[in-house]
This record gives sequence, C-alpha cells and structure tokens, in this order.
Amino acid sequence: MKPLCTCISGRTVYKYIQLKRHYRRYVSKMFQTFGKLQPPGTSYSCKSQKLMLYNDVIEPCHTGTYHLLPYGFRAFEKLLKVIDREMQAIGGQKMAMPSLAQAAVWKTSGRWDLVGAELFKLKDRHENEYCLGPITKKFRDEMNPKYALLRSREFEMKDMYTFDSTETKAMETYEQVCEAYCRIFDTLKVPYVKVVGATGKIGGKLSHEFHFPASIGEDSIFVCEKCGYGINSEMTSELQDKENVIESCPTRSNHCGLKPTPGIEVGHAFLLGTKYSAIFNAHCRNSAGQIELTYMGCFGLGVTRILQGCIEVLSSEKQIRWPQIIAPYQICIIPQKEGYLAKEFFEKALQLCDSLSQYPGVKDEVVIDDRIWMTVGKRQYEATRMGYPFIIVTGKQTLEKPSVFEVIDTTNDETLFLTTDQICDKMSAVKTV
Repeated sequence: MKPLCTCISGRTVYKYIQLKRHYRRYVSKMFQTFGKLQPPGTSYSCKSQKLMLYNDVIEPCHTGTYHLLPYGFRAFEKLLKVIDREMQAIGGQKMAMPSLAQAAVWKTSGRWDLVGAELFKLKDRHENEYCLGPITKKFRDEMNPKYALLRSREFEMKDMYTFDSTETKAMETYEQVCEAYCRIFDTLKVPYVKVVGATGKIGGKLSHEFHFPASIGEDSIFVCEKCGYGINSEMTSELQDKENVIESCPTRSNHCGLKPTPGIEVGHAFLLGTKYSAIFNAHCRNSAGQIELTYMGCFGLGVTRILQGCIEVLSSEKQIRWPQIIAPYQICIIPQKEGYLAKEFFEKALQLCDSLSQYPGVKDEVVIDDRIWMTVGKRQYEATRMGYPFIIVTGKQTLEKPSVFEVIDTTNDETLFLTTDQICDKMSAVKTV
C-alpha cells in the first residue's frame, strides 16, 4: 500500500491506493550453473537422469538421494498443486503424518516382517522400535538405487486412504479416484496406461497400476493397442505364448492382442476391503444404524517419479521438455548482446515483461536473461536446453513501430514474429498453477 497525503481544512488525511506488485526475475540472480558438462568417462542409460543432473534440476546428495534444486523444486511444487486440485475435487481432505512410525502398529498389521529389508528400522534411547514409514515422504533401503528419482532411497508420494460403509460404495470410490488419476495425467499431457496389477504385499481384492511407457521402465506390462486394456506381466505368466505375446485380451473384440512394453510405474490403486479395518477394529455406522467394519481403499502417486518420468518421456536427448503446466517458468526473454543500442533493446525486454505480468497464466512466470555479455545464440541454446515453453528474442524489429519480437514456441516447435499485443493475446491462453 502507498500512502497519499491530502490536507483538508488543516487536517492531514491519509488515503491509500493498492499498487500491483510485480517482481522481475533475472537469470543472473537465479541459482543456475549454465553450461555444466558431463564429466569424461561417465555415461547414463537414463536420459532424464542426465538432463536433470546437467541442467540444475537435481544434485546428488549421497547414494540414492538427491537435492531438488530451485529450478526443479519449482516444477515439483506445481505438480503437487495439480495433484491436490484433483484430489480435493473428489472430496479428499489433506493431512500430514509423521515419518517416524511406531513398530507396534506395523507388527499388528503383519507388515513389519513382510516388507523385509527395504524398511528402515531404528530404536530410540529407550530401546523403543520405530521405522521410517512410507507415508508422504517415503524412505526405502534400496539394494540398488538407480536412475536418480526413479529408484531412490528417499522420495515423495501422495497417498490417499478411503473408507466406505459398503463394498459397493468402496468400489465406486475406487473408480472415482482412478478417474482422478487419469485426469492428472491428461492435464500433464503425458502418455500413460492403466493396467491391472497384482495386490502384492499390501493385499486386497483389486489393484490397478498407472505407467508411463518408456524403454528404461523396470516393469513389464502388456497393452492392447486396439482397445487400451493393459495388465502387468506378473498377472500373465500362464497366458503368454512363445513370442511373449498374449493372443487375446479379456475384451475379446476386434481380434485384440496384448503386446509387451516396459513401463515406469507412477501410481497404484488398491481395493483393500476389510483386510486392515478388521485388524485395527475400524468401524462405521451404516444407514440402518448398525456398526460394521469399514471397506478401505489405498492409493498412491509417486510425485518425484512422475516429475522425472515426464522428462524421460517428453524430452529429447539434449533438451528438457516439461509438461507445460508445471514448467518451472513459462517464458524466457532474451535481450540483444551488449553494444550498439543495447540499452534500448533491454528496455523493450522490460516493457514486455511488465505487459505480460497482468495475465494470470504467466504472472511471475517470466525470466529475463540479462547476461548481455553473452551472445543471443548461446543464451537461446541454454533456454531451450532447460525447457522454457516460450523463448522471446528482442531482435532488430523490436525497435520498429510497432515492435515485433521473435517468439519461439518450443512445445510446438514453431517460430513466430509477433507484436506486443499479439504476444499478450497468445500468452493470455497459457494455463499454469
């Protein structure tokens, strides 16, 4: 708020006007080490791991754990918002639980021994047993951590637990959550498949998995290209022929056939029934006023795995391509190199940045690459490598009337020459969170 002082009949009256605050972001002020090169003698079979390491998205901490750097953490927080929005839309209520869990609860459920060596176990000074429970932030004593965030020892998940009074209602809730998961992946515009999965150590009556098809995926899934039905290979061992192809899927229509593909598992759903509610005496009162066991479901999305999985599936070998809605920043403006009329070009960049700040989809989403001692080409290469959806260059036509900017749409691989009004019109349609 800015005070305006007005004198009326010897009295001082203060009026306040609301000012729109706009913060300009400059590359020179951001935590980025552009130009980081892969050391000689190192190689990665995982494309996304290489891209994230050498574009300041993540940084190794120790074996199987990584720092999310500011650029990557900004995308991570946006992904959380996308997930939260869909979970709240179906009635989900968010809460936080401790990572340090008492052993007694795990032993009661039978999972203390069932999970095995992957569960981090510890004792306090009073010899009380605990574990680092896999709720929200998860910890797993991976024997062979690899592929950065895809198989790490500490990672982020969004878990959901549902409780219903009848099995029929539990099934309706199960389908509702699965549909919400599909909407999340549709919003990210990343290829995915939903497949029938094994209930495994968690148990239950029904399970589905969500996968990003990718060559580095460690799960083997079978998908029908005609009807879309999919199933995890764990469920098909008796159905495969000699060429690892299942002749027909359960729909048995249009001569369907399931073919194998590797997948990155990014989500899982379980219809638990009364398995755990019976153990812990979790009851509810039904419509007739009777006390009955609740019917449970549990669901999980691997947030950090989704983050890297999107990069793995959408990117090229040398350039990150984010789902646009979670790109760390939407626009990078590149003024001309220092020299003749450099001040004028830079002023045009500032004016465009301020003009764009009024549009919700790109407000606080614009970065100005103010390293004018570097060539435009070098800065454009780095902006493309890091995955900005839009790169805007202040070329010679910027100083003409009207000003015309070079706009590079990296998502659609096209270059346009637009006026300020045309750019604002285009960016007004951009959606982010």
